[in-house]
Amino acid sequence: MTHSAHTDAAYAAAADTASPLEILTPPHPVLRQKARLVRPEDMDGIRAALPGMFAAMYMAPGIGLAAPQVGISLRFLLVDLGEKDAREPIVMINPEVIQATDDMEAREEGCLSLPNQYAEVVRPSAIRVRWTSVAGEIMEREADGLLATCIQHEIDHLDGVLFVDHLSNLRRNMILRRLAKDLKRH
Repeated sequence: MTHSAHTDAAYAAAADTASPLEILTPPHPVLRQKARLVRPEDMDGIRAALPGMFAAMYMAPGIGLAAPQVGISLRFLLVDLGEKDAREPIVMINPEVIQATDDMEAREEGCLSLPNQYAEVVRPSAIRVRWTSVAGEIMEREADGLLATCIQHEIDHLDGVLFVDHLSNLRRNMILRRLAKDLKRH
């Protein structure tokens, strides 16, 4: 296990005692902004935010969360496809897809910022992603299946893009109207 995997696991474990950060929903403006690149001076704030982000994601429950979803307009995200007793947390700072297959795959997606709304989204079935770890190491890995979908979905958030933006206008508007109605009820 790499040093950064230990670090990511430590932030995920800290979620058990952290207060979950609030997950924003549309039309919150931060969700539509292109987040800026993380700089070295941002790292203390990011380290402070991670336990609360993991807490919010696990509580939802979800498998990915991008900083803009909790009101932080910086390019970092977390994913964890593991079960509660076998967590596999990954924190990606300034992630970028450096390769994607021409092969496309449709998969049902949901989003913690769009609770209880789901739709099929078509994305590249496999990607190669590069990011910086919390420890400052440059990381790279191949991802396919659900992990590839999750990473692409979260990177979209860093660009102000929601999964519904990949749908037809009709379908997107239907989902956003339904969400607004649901949110009014709660």
